[in-house]
Amino acid sequence: MNAAQPAVRQLSLRAVILSMVLAMILAAANAYLGLFAGLTIATAIPAAVVSMAVLRLFGGGSILENNIVQTGASAGSSIAAGVIFTIPALVILGYWQDFRYSWVLAIAGLGGLLGVLFSVPLRRTMIVEEPLAFPEGKAAAEVLKAGENPGDGVKTLAFAGALGAVIKLAAASGLRLIPDAAIGATFFGRYFAFMGTNLSPALLGVGYIVGLNVGIVVVAGSILSWNIAIPLYHAFFLDSDPTLAAKIAGAGAEDIGYAIWSAKIRYLGVGAMLIGGVWTLFSLRKSLASGIKSGLAAARKNVGGVAVAEVDRDLPMKWMLIALVVFTIPLALLYQAIVGSWLVAIPMTIIMIVAGFLFVSVSGYLAGLVGSSNNPVSGITIATILFASLVLILLLGRDSPIGAVAAIMIGAVVCCAAAVGGDNLQDLKAGYIVGATPWKQQLMLGIGAFSCALVMAPVLNLLAAAYGIGAPTPEHPNALAAPQANLMASVAQGMFGGQLPWSMIAIGSGIGAAVIALDEWLKARRSSFRVPVLGAAIGIYLPLELMVPIFVGGLLAYIVERRHGVLGAAEEERERVHRPGVLFSAGLITGEALMGIFMAIPIVVSGSAEVLALPESFQFGKFVGLVVLALIAVLLVRAAGKRA
Repeated sequence: MNAAQPAVRQLSLRAVILSMVLAMILAAANAYLGLFAGLTIATAIPAAVVSMAVLRLFGGGSILENNIVQTGASAGSSIAAGVIFTIPALVILGYWQDFRYSWVLAIAGLGGLLGVLFSVPLRRTMIVEEPLAFPEGKAAAEVLKAGENPGDGVKTLAFAGALGAVIKLAAASGLRLIPDAAIGATFFGRYFAFMGTNLSPALLGVGYIVGLNVGIVVVAGSILSWNIAIPLYHAFFLDSDPTLAAKIAGAGAEDIGYAIWSAKIRYLGVGAMLIGGVWTLFSLRKSLASGIKSGLAAARKNVGGVAVAEVDRDLPMKWMLIALVVFTIPLALLYQAIVGSWLVAIPMTIIMIVAGFLFVSVSGYLAGLVGSSNNPVSGITIATILFASLVLILLLGRDSPIGAVAAIMIGAVVCCAAAVGGDNLQDLKAGYIVGATPWKQQLMLGIGAFSCALVMAPVLNLLAAAYGIGAPTPEHPNALAAPQANLMASVAQGMFGGQLPWSMIAIGSGIGAAVIALDEWLKARRSSFRVPVLGAAIGIYLPLELMVPIFVGGLLAYIVERRHGVLGAAEEERERVHRPGVLFSAGLITGEALMGIFMAIPIVVSGSAEVLALPESFQFGKFVGLVVLALIAVLLVRAAGKRA
């Protein structure tokens, strides 16, 4: 679509209303799942599928109208993630007894809107000038294309979607016919050995879309954590940590591995993420400046009467700067209400703005690299809390009773902004592929984000009253664990009077610097294989079993390229060959995400995570799960073998 073509309906009233309703429903479902299981489900693709079905009942919708719906509704996962990763920490710390509506609305709503604003100048850099993969954005575009042009694509999408949904239902969070992961851990004397894979079809699909290079980097990072760092720590350093040693005494090998990873080793990833985030922003400085300049140039063209193509028109930079000031003022007032001093509230606000833009950039890069579902927003938030705490210690002192709360408040806004910013760029990638208008998508995501913020406090209060959040109590013996929020509370408390594994963070920073040096060496040699530091940091920070299927999916993409002789071919030729495989992968992601959301309904209604579980006599073991995943891999390669 260009400026000379007739306009296609995009930002229609029915699309806006449907998008808002879906965003609020999906945010509520993701809030429960995130507090319960520590993860959220990407909602852009499920929202696109629902939109096509609903708008078809009202005479059908264009591909661009459906794209607007999925853009706004996708905020359901990003706002939910930003909120549940941080705000429950205020209850865990004892600062709040319940979730205050106005404060949650301010943090989530304004944080989300800042995420949209900060991501606008990144669109040209990451999508147009130096395009990243944005796997879920590509997958969403394929879903929208299949809905617009019925045929074999719809059949592929429907079959893969049904397959992903059935396997999600059969897994450990549903019927429990098969486990969620196949993991093996043991000891050889003092040396710990671990290997495993998640059995998620969606992760396999993500790996196919991001490709082998990224798959190798992320799995290598995880191998560094799980097969090198954890065994070394257990063999040589565990005795120097009597608290951790006592905690894992008598536990099984798998539990010991996770305990060491949770308490110590994943902080290597935090350190690598810190150095990687700074380096990423530094290395993108020229592109970011170019994106801002081109945005200002486009604004001048509009003012001067020179037409700008609809597919290249962002929100006007002038109005973005005004909105940034308007949205920042209430957050500054909120910070002043917490600490009671403008001398502290103003630096808090400055930290929030600087860290917000920095980590929206990092989040967008990571979303383009491995997808929004695997974007370690919690790691980004830890980095924010660490940086904010260092400044606040200078202002308030290390023994300040309010210091940890203030750091969480800064981290909460940045977390919401980073989650929404990464998601916004994912949606803009889909829009770029299907020919949407960027400013309309950016506006719609802002509407969707604020819609989600309207319901977050009531949802959190409902869940807290029904199940409890954080540590189990006599009243709520099976409280929702809120793992990320507990981690944020621990980090903040560690900075203000507690302890943090600073040695691990420092070593992780050194690892990140070494990875950067290796990547620069490969760049100088013009190697086609690269080692992005944030990709390696993701692998170090997250469990190994999540990275293995991503690597396998990338390997399958390599096999398809080799089979069709397009290794090293032009990007257009490779995309043409991969399109059926990308569509199949999109179906796997869609089916699993939809089923995960539907499964949340009986879990919430019954109050039991085991409501769908079959008796043990019907449950199979890890071997059956591995066979099922292998069969899906075969089907993916076969589907990818069909040229578009």
